[in-house]
Amino acid sequence: MKNFGLSLVALWKQLGLNQRVSLIVAALAVAGGLIGVALWSQRPDYQLLYARMGDKDSAAIISYLESQNIPHEVGAGGTSVRVPSSQVYKLRMDLASKGLPSGDGVGFEIFDKGQFGLSDFVQRTNYLRAIQGELARTITQLQGVHAARVMIVQPENRLLLTEQGIKPTASVFVDVGGGRLEIDQVNAIRHLVANAVQGLAPDQVAVVDNRGRTLSEELKQDPTLGSASSQMRYKQQVEDYLSKKVETMLATVIGPGNAVVRVSADIDTEATTVSSEKWNPEGQVVRSQTSTKDINNTAETRAAGGAAGVSANVPEKSQGTATDAARPVSTSEQNRENRTTTYEIDRTTTNTTRTPGTVKNVSAAVLLATRMVTATADPAAPKDAPAPQPQAQKRSAQELDALRQVVMNALGLKAQPGQPLESIVSLQEVTFQAAVPLPGQIEAVSGETRVQSWFELASRWAAVAGAALVLIIFWRMFSKQKPEAVPVEVLSMTPDAASRALPNASNVTPELLNELIRSKPANVGVTLRDWVAAGSAQPAGKN
Repeated sequence: MKNFGLSLVALWKQLGLNQRVSLIVAALAVAGGLIGVALWSQRPDYQLLYARMGDKDSAAIISYLESQNIPHEVGAGGTSVRVPSSQVYKLRMDLASKGLPSGDGVGFEIFDKGQFGLSDFVQRTNYLRAIQGELARTITQLQGVHAARVMIVQPENRLLLTEQGIKPTASVFVDVGGGRLEIDQVNAIRHLVANAVQGLAPDQVAVVDNRGRTLSEELKQDPTLGSASSQMRYKQQVEDYLSKKVETMLATVIGPGNAVVRVSADIDTEATTVSSEKWNPEGQVVRSQTSTKDINNTAETRAAGGAAGVSANVPEKSQGTATDAARPVSTSEQNRENRTTTYEIDRTTTNTTRTPGTVKNVSAAVLLATRMVTATADPAAPKDAPAPQPQAQKRSAQELDALRQVVMNALGLKAQPGQPLESIVSLQEVTFQAAVPLPGQIEAVSGETRVQSWFELASRWAAVAGAALVLIIFWRMFSKQKPEAVPVEVLSMTPDAASRALPNASNVTPELLNELIRSKPANVGVTLRDWVAAGSAQPAGKN
């Protein structure tokens, strides 16, 4: 080790001023690079803890991290926090136990602390705030939604209701940045809010985005199909359903992607009510029957001597009177029967209400891909012969008619007598275009992703590579430096002659030569070897 140190000291003494300065600068650069690499390697690998947070949640999380002395980085204008990757999941569990992040607004945690002495109005207001906050947090979890706010209006709960027609309503504001929500997502938001509030219908939920567009206007249910948008939406739903029904069926027969089906449906958008009443005179039914029977009997009897009393004491006026009294007794009897029958005539009353949406007529257009058939390889062909390529083969008219009939049966269509099937279902066989490669934009994005990954990898090893390169360059420079030979004749020269003989020496003195011999013995050794070699070669040349 001591010899190595002495050799380094000797090497340092042999270097000139410029070489020493260059060596010092290179050593400092290498040392700085190594120190930078060491510091960079000790830097923790930060990963995202939370993003798209509100100011309140961000302040609370940063305060907790600072209290625990956890290194962190804040980005995206204070809405995202990054922490070391080894602590991400633990911190998420710790923050969740503290209710962070709470999201925009307050949720049901408002009831965690007992509050006594609050009025019923304040309690109902807190409950409404909790529902709004929970709904906003849930909607924020949807893909493409950066932030959300929910406002719910409920009718006042009164003991005596004066307005029965008031119903709850809700408004939802979503921040989608520069994107746009799909119809299914908007409909999901409407039903999510409607099912969370009692008595709220999905049509009473308005969804508005950050660009001022009302996303829920086209989704309102119109049972009467009174608006043009409702008619077009219903028509599109019917056509899409029928097209998908036929297309999935053909995919199992001729292969996926080999059939394109489009259906056109004629929808009846008028609401009609029909009332009819029919009478059947022959279908008589006895409704009621009344029968009345009266019997009246009258009988008269008279004795021959007359009755005691006044008649017996009255003197007979004539002879005829006695004869009348002796007549026989008279009897009368009267019978009367009344029967009343009421008949009900058969009557049929029919009330028919036809709602809009009836499919009056359906037509379909079907495009089939040309069938590709691969020929059987020839057994006698050599092994290195190319494989046979698939060839297009047209379908026969019988096959096309069979497929057309299958489509008609799937759609429930029937041809009228004498009506050609082509007028109902147009079925053609064409050659589909080959699959198009990835668009240039997708390739560009993938290329940018690869370049970015390469830059990240290069940034990790750039400092190490730079330090190694500087070290190799200076090592090659030092290895090329050779000791310069000092002529021995200089020792016997005068100072002026030595100055002229040595171009780099301005004033050579014996003291300088002695110092030169002590500091650079290798140069003197090389000079002596050259001098001995030259002296031994000169006599041989003279001979």
